[in-house]
Amino acid sequence: MKESLKIGDLTIHWLNGGVTHMDGGAMFGVVPRPLWSKKYAVNELNQIELRTDPLFFQYQGKNVLIESGIGKGKLNDKQKRNYGVHEESSVESSLEQLGLTTSDIDVVLMTHMHFDHACGLTKYEGESLVPVFPNAKIYTSKVEWDEMREPNIRSRNTYWKENWESITHQVETFEEELEVLPGLRMIHTGGHSDGHSIIVLEHAGETFIHMADIMPTHAHKNPLWVLAYDDYPMTSIQAKHKWINQALDNEYWFLFYHDAVYRALKWNKNGEIIEEVPRIL
Repeated sequence: MKESLKIGDLTIHWLNGGVTHMDGGAMFGVVPRPLWSKKYAVNELNQIELRTDPLFFQYQGKNVLIESGIGKGKLNDKQKRNYGVHEESSVESSLEQLGLTTSDIDVVLMTHMHFDHACGLTKYEGESLVPVFPNAKIYTSKVEWDEMREPNIRSRNTYWKENWESITHQVETFEEELEVLPGLRMIHTGGHSDGHSIIVLEHAGETFIHMADIMPTHAHKNPLWVLAYDDYPMTSIQAKHKWINQALDNEYWFLFYHDAVYRALKWNKNGEIIEEVPRIL
């Protein structure tokens, strides 16, 4: 079983959703390699390891998942090579270790629908694609869902019909902000994609924030360190500045989907790590 974070009666589990290795320069945008490589490991191909591990927790009587993983059997050999996918999802076996199946998932929160987040929503049964979480409501912003189905010339490379056509009956969208369950909010930020959202959970006197791909790793804490993949980088910077400062001032827990070093951590106002859940290699 992957790592977990327990606060009161809430336990957040990281499932095994696979891995990608993406170009480090693209992941840190205009930041020079001598700077970002001090904060995050890079290989000889200038790639950095980015997990695609969904977060699972039981909350308000519901089985909740954040993101869905890279999927299994969804990528061809060329795609696996280009995206550095050395390991595909084994979300089903991760859930089995918790005594659950994919049919038990009630809620899936999708911060956005890029392939490395959304491939795990569907799977092949023979020649047909079917939902992986057949009984779940899948939440994403209306802007994201609209672009997913009608991508533009830039975004068509990451919004794939294979990831949405068989789940249309499960998707529920929102405009600016949605309280999915008491204390659990999705907030539309834009930036990385036009429809990108973050997730904020307030529980047992703690606040947890999942900033998804406007802050994919702990090394992206500087608001100016944004991805070349971001469609609207200035929007990312503004959202990061707002939410990171708020989180540092109030010592929120940061939760990560992509980080290969930390699952979660908490900084103080001075930017020093005061609590952490390291990823076990």
